[in-house]
Amino acid sequence: MRPAHSELHRIHRVGWLRAAVLGANDGIVSVASLVIGVAAGGVSRVDVLLAGIAGLVAGAMSMAAGEYVSVQSQADSEAADLAIERRELRRNPDRELDELASIYVDRGLDEPLARRVAEKLTAKNALESHARDELGITEVMRARPFQAAAASAASFSVGALLPIVAAWLSPPVWLATTVALTTVVALALAGTLAARASGAAALPSAVRVTVWGVGAMILTSAAGRWFGAAP
Repeated sequence: MRPAHSELHRIHRVGWLRAAVLGANDGIVSVASLVIGVAAGGVSRVDVLLAGIAGLVAGAMSMAAGEYVSVQSQADSEAADLAIERRELRRNPDRELDELASIYVDRGLDEPLARRVAEKLTAKNALESHARDELGITEVMRARPFQAAAASAASFSVGALLPIVAAWLSPPVWLATTVALTTVVALALAGTLAARASGAAALPSAVRVTVWGVGAMILTSAAGRWFGAAP
């Protein structure tokens, strides 16, 4: 009888969580900075909103494409390694068995026990055993390009909507200030949620994300004032 396993682990979330956190943070920071930078240039609110919407669409597609290409490259590497391992298992099964046993010896098992473990696992699923213990490829950690791309694009869009909505609802004279304050709160919340989802400490994550976001908004605001139409 298999014992109950009550521990809550979060490693299975690493693929989509990384893409979602990166996408949301990038959506908030880049579009908020874009909106503030354009507003600092002295243009109308319609132009500011247009710039924000264009940034949302372009950013979401860029994030999706970048995530897909990056993760697909990882998936291609995994597939190539598995193909090599599959071929070696077919050509040299005894040598591959010795190799697997030596891995378990290096991990602390005595040689007879390591040999028995290797034989049992090879009989059950040789390729899976070598993928996990020799190559470090597991089902939980496998590269999933479409999942990463979708998570990144969706989270970027959600994050980017916040400064756009803030700019839309704000009086023109307070537009930049409203967007900046909304962004700071959103970044702190995003950092906290990401930390809780991954089991990390919330405060350092929130501070780290917020500081970088504020820095980006300051720089783009300065650029907008320097190159913009405002006197």
